[in-house]
Amino acid sequence: MLVEKNVPLQPYNTFHIVAKAHALVRVQSDADVQTLVADPQLGPQPKFVLGGGSNIVLTGDVKPVVLKVEVMGLRLLQDTERAWIVEAGGGESWHELVRWTLEQGYPGLENMALIPGSVGAAPVQNIGAYGVELQDRFESLDAVDLQTGQVFTLDAAQCAFGYRDSIFKHTAAPADVASGRPAGLGLAGRALITRVRLRLPKPWKPVLGYLDLEKKMAESGITEPTAQQIFDWVCAIRRAKLPDPAVIGNAGSFFKNPTVTPEQCADIIAREPKIVHYHLDDGTVKLAAGWLIDACGWKGKSIGQAGVYEKQALVLVNRGGGETGEDGSGPKGATGGEVMTLAKAIQTSVYERFGILLEPEPVVV
Repeated sequence: MLVEKNVPLQPYNTFHIVAKAHALVRVQSDADVQTLVADPQLGPQPKFVLGGGSNIVLTGDVKPVVLKVEVMGLRLLQDTERAWIVEAGGGESWHELVRWTLEQGYPGLENMALIPGSVGAAPVQNIGAYGVELQDRFESLDAVDLQTGQVFTLDAAQCAFGYRDSIFKHTAAPADVASGRPAGLGLAGRALITRVRLRLPKPWKPVLGYLDLEKKMAESGITEPTAQQIFDWVCAIRRAKLPDPAVIGNAGSFFKNPTVTPEQCADIIAREPKIVHYHLDDGTVKLAAGWLIDACGWKGKSIGQAGVYEKQALVLVNRGGGETGEDGSGPKGATGGEVMTLAKAIQTSVYERFGILLEPEPVVV
């Protein structure tokens, strides 16, 4: 196990925020985690799991031991009459996994093309796009307990998936002996995901319920697209709307799309007839957070070097690129503090106008 000291984290977070890890360990296997846990000095220290760095906002140097997940590998585990079961290492790029499955003839992930980040981070956030969420294709995962070093496996039910939510985002609540309440479930800061298995169902059926995809069908004249065509459409749509993190620092969609009751939605529509909304199967209505932010006039605005992307108000960007001055005077790009100041100002505007409190997606470190 190699421990690196004072490692710059700017290359490892898609916002390109300048920060350092006091100590960083590259995890390439379960054994690497177990060695770390057993180490008398590092084992007891707080730990921070770093995947693709696409869903974090660094507000300063990271004092916990940073575990950089670099577990690799892509393979087909099973090919049954009902599904292809594929397995990917937690350090693999999510988009490259999607590309690989299509190249191998295993469709089902195409709607989630170009989502930034790593495979191991995907279950934490229950990522999703254009009508498909990870939980819709999830089979199981392997993880290592960061306190005991024990390897364990979870299925979909045990992951407690919700909208951009999972058991990995919640802290375990202690048991209340007096009331008899058992300990609450939660694995936040407790587990490192090493491998993820996905079930891609047969026969394949396209998911086309989103307006952007319907527009692509109309433009192309293709009424029965293949999985590869949907992949290409999704990539084109996302590239047109979202900035490339390699060019402009960002963490993708910064806020969750809020859900409201039909009554709440009707009240907002009465005041804002053009609001973008989607009716969900459970009877609630999902509102487009980007539309709410745009309606409040934030598109293109900035606080310091943190700004709202001109083409998509749901995305906050680093206008300075996170570069350091030639004289070493410090970062020219946005700081984590500027990003969060901008985010809080947006939350206030949306709440004051619509009565809705937007919830950020990224983890603030």
